[in-house]
Amino acid sequence: MSFGAPAYLLVAAALVAIGLWSLRRAQRIRNARDLAYSDVAFLRRSLGDRDVASTLLRAAWIAGLALTGIALARPHLTLPEPIHDGAVVLCIDTSGSMASTDIVPTRALAARASAKRFIEEMSSGERVAIVAFSGAASLVQPLTAQHSVAIAALDTLPAPNGPTAIGDALALAGSLLGARGPRTVVLVTDGVNNTGVDPYAAASSLGARGIVVDTVGIGTNSGSLIPGTSEAAGIDTGALRAYARAGGGRFVRVENASALRGALGALGRIAAFRPKSVDVSLGSALFGALLVALSAFAAVAFGRIP
Repeated sequence: MSFGAPAYLLVAAALVAIGLWSLRRAQRIRNARDLAYSDVAFLRRSLGDRDVASTLLRAAWIAGLALTGIALARPHLTLPEPIHDGAVVLCIDTSGSMASTDIVPTRALAARASAKRFIEEMSSGERVAIVAFSGAASLVQPLTAQHSVAIAALDTLPAPNGPTAIGDALALAGSLLGARGPRTVVLVTDGVNNTGVDPYAAASSLGARGIVVDTVGIGTNSGSLIPGTSEAAGIDTGALRAYARAGGGRFVRVENASALRGALGALGRIAAFRPKSVDVSLGSALFGALLVALSAFAAVAFGRIP
């Protein structure tokens, strides 16, 4: 919560202090009056019956005063708002290392299935594009608001083969996104770049344009041999973390297909919403006044003066 006029919080504190003082004064007056009873047992029973009701009335009275005062400070709550004008580019690694079987059935097939989950979590109307990259980057699906079309396009991703040009993929993704609105690039890769333009420079360029770069590192530390080679498929978490930092985004590391689906699903939900500051001054004032009025009415009507 934030406040547009925080100085008025002092007014809220003053109202609460006045309310507490008035309750204590009323309590002293009531105690003096009750001592006039000669039947002490009856007095104790009477006071015991009133304890709960009186406590509730006191709490409502003080809460009402506090909310009324807080309303003067113009409180704002940050709430999630669905994004319908956003654009997301999924960059999916199709290099030879994605054929590794350290993630069952393979890194590539797990990434494809999880990308479908990501798209399913996006808001309706939000646009998505798909970029595949190995030795070079290629556009698999232009930006579209038809999520079923994008999901179908995932089945046309190339088979894993060749080196890894992460920077080329980020540069191509940036060329697909406009100059305004919520824009995100989600990079799914093992992070071992070995060709093309500098990925860190590309991520920094996107960040400078206000484009968020989220990175998802897929694979275990040991990996397995890349089919047809004697080279082990690794993962460069340090590089992926640096790309996300440069693009103002998040880095997620996953080591199995289930975790990958969960991570991309969560990123899809994040990409579907943006924070919105909502002024709750009027609501705070009305609710506070209602509490004060109801507690005062109940106190008079039922003889439960707090």
